[in-house]
Amino acid sequence: MVGLLRPFGRAVTYTRLLHLFVAVVWPAVLQFVTDAWWIWAVAAAALVPAGLVPAMRTVEGLQARLLLTGHPPDRGGDGGEDGIVVAPSSSWEDRGRLVLWLETRLLLGCAASLLVAQLLYAVVDLVVAAAGDRPGGGAVGLLGPPQAWHIALAPVLLATLAAAVWGSGTLITALAVRLLGPSPAERLAALEERTEQLLERTRIARELHDSIGHALTVAVLQAGAARAADDPAFTRRALDAVEETGRAALEDLERVLGVLRESGKPAGSRPTLTDADRLLESARASGAEVDADLTGPLEGVPGPVSREGYRILQESLTNVLRHAGPVPARVRVSVEGATLRLDVRNPLPADPPDPARGSGLRGIRERAALLGGRASAGPVGDDWQVHVELPVR
Repeated sequence: MVGLLRPFGRAVTYTRLLHLFVAVVWPAVLQFVTDAWWIWAVAAAALVPAGLVPAMRTVEGLQARLLLTGHPPDRGGDGGEDGIVVAPSSSWEDRGRLVLWLETRLLLGCAASLLVAQLLYAVVDLVVAAAGDRPGGGAVGLLGPPQAWHIALAPVLLATLAAAVWGSGTLITALAVRLLGPSPAERLAALEERTEQLLERTRIARELHDSIGHALTVAVLQAGAARAADDPAFTRRALDAVEETGRAALEDLERVLGVLRESGKPAGSRPTLTDADRLLESARASGAEVDADLTGPLEGVPGPVSREGYRILQESLTNVLRHAGPVPARVRVSVEGATLRLDVRNPLPADPPDPARGSGLRGIRERAALLGGRASAGPVGDDWQVHVELPVR
């Protein structure tokens, strides 16, 4: 019983009825003034050109959101949680659905208004008749002379009235979602936008993983080496390396957090392969013997390729330090024709990583795939090798 009464404790139940009444206010006023029933035919005909106006969809969508769903009538919705669009009509399909919506709303508003009014009148009439006063007709007139038992019919009519209020509101809301909801083209556009957002979040996650992971790996190794060396001069150099790496990581973190706070804000300058010396020096400061050979016109590599190449190199060096420690590593970066090649090799650790697992290696493969390149990682003889090829055009 409580469940049946719960909808009538929510404001949206009554705002939905108000939404239906609003649709018939102006034809009802004109009909009352002129006493001509053909006004309703004129009203129905006038809704056709009104529905062809693109901005009318925004007006109807805002009303529906406010009165039918109870959601704020903001302008940014594209058929989100409530499934109702507030954007102007962009196609003839949208205009046709809007015309159908306006006509349906007028028809359902007329039916709901008449039904609710008649039920209210019948309830009052039964109460008056049961009190012994002269009835005004209506339901009591059909029952014959006034009788005291007529009051027992009032709960039945009240229940019918409640069902009419709830049913008409539920029906008009379902129709609004169907007729004012996004078209297939709008759904596709929303899906593409959502996909772009997910790709951006994935890119940001890779950025944080590569940058912060590299900085923490260097800091841990430097701290351990300084403790083991027990040499003040070495400790100072280790702290300098930790400070430099930490500052670079903080810059990356601030940039990424800025993008997260303001979705429209540009990502800002990101390091490229021309900044690779910073990575190499950081790895050397951690104890690794890095033999680097960078050849070709790296400054001519397109920005997206160069930036992703830098992150791939960073993650590869981080994996060397994390899994193999301060061991000799060979780095080869070259631009040959239309291809950028990156190779990082180091002695195979005792517990090599699984190429099929790990977010770092997965991130390397994802970066390469997004640029149309390819990446591989795994044992090659007695070494562990990361090999990446990226198209530069």
